[in-house]
Amino acid sequence: MQWLNPFYWLDDIVPARWRGMYTLFKKELMRFWRVAFQTIASPILTALLYLLIFSHVLEAHVKVYDQVSYTAFLVPGLMMMSLLQNAFANSSSSLIQSKVMGNIVFLLLTPLNTLEFFCAFLAASMIRGLMVGLSIYLVALCFVDVPTVHPWWIITFAVLGSALLGTFGIIAGIWADKFDQMAAFQNFVIMPLTFLSGVFYSIHSLPPFWQAVSQLNPFFYMIDGFRYGFFGQGDVSPWLSLSVVATFMLALAWGCLKMIKSGYKLRG
Repeated sequence: MQWLNPFYWLDDIVPARWRGMYTLFKKELMRFWRVAFQTIASPILTALLYLLIFSHVLEAHVKVYDQVSYTAFLVPGLMMMSLLQNAFANSSSSLIQSKVMGNIVFLLLTPLNTLEFFCAFLAASMIRGLMVGLSIYLVALCFVDVPTVHPWWIITFAVLGSALLGTFGIIAGIWADKFDQMAAFQNFVIMPLTFLSGVFYSIHSLPPFWQAVSQLNPFFYMIDGFRYGFFGQGDVSPWLSLSVVATFMLALAWGCLKMIKSGYKLRG
């Protein structure tokens, strides 16, 4: 059954010049896969509970888009919310654990360059986020029919969203010195931004002032663009969402690479 392991095929075909980055990527991937019940199954169950509770309470009372039930409206938002949170959690938790336990020095002693270090952590975070999002979609199909009007928009925002939060997680993991700081970052930055980004509602249902505030939240554009891919409807143009998300991604990636290259809070 060894051939079922994807690494069984990859181990022998990865070029020698990428071997170091691949090894770190494999280590990060196996780190969350060995506790899949906690890293994959748990967020799926949480999203399913949100779906069942909110749809039961609000299905008959809330209508956001024509010919789209509120339960169907919820699914893309819950998918993206979970995808973002798990992409962030993967890279941030790995780095803070390595720093607190002191084994970050073993990574810094390797001949990996800045880009390889960044890409290995980022790729593993993206895979975890995308796995969680796809799993929630497959489970949700058991309860509600969710159309996919523009699949390429779905894929684009899923990939960009997981990359952006994976990068954000690397920055947070480098910045934090202890678990308390990381927990504060998660609870006071990531959670509010995701919950207040239109996961459970359309911003057009808000007063004008709060609509304007919501449009300052980059998470809103990730979720709205992602939802547009399913229904062909959104609160803003998908091209605007794409430009905002891509700009934030480039800015964060640039800042993250500068932090890694300088050794900020990594080299003692």
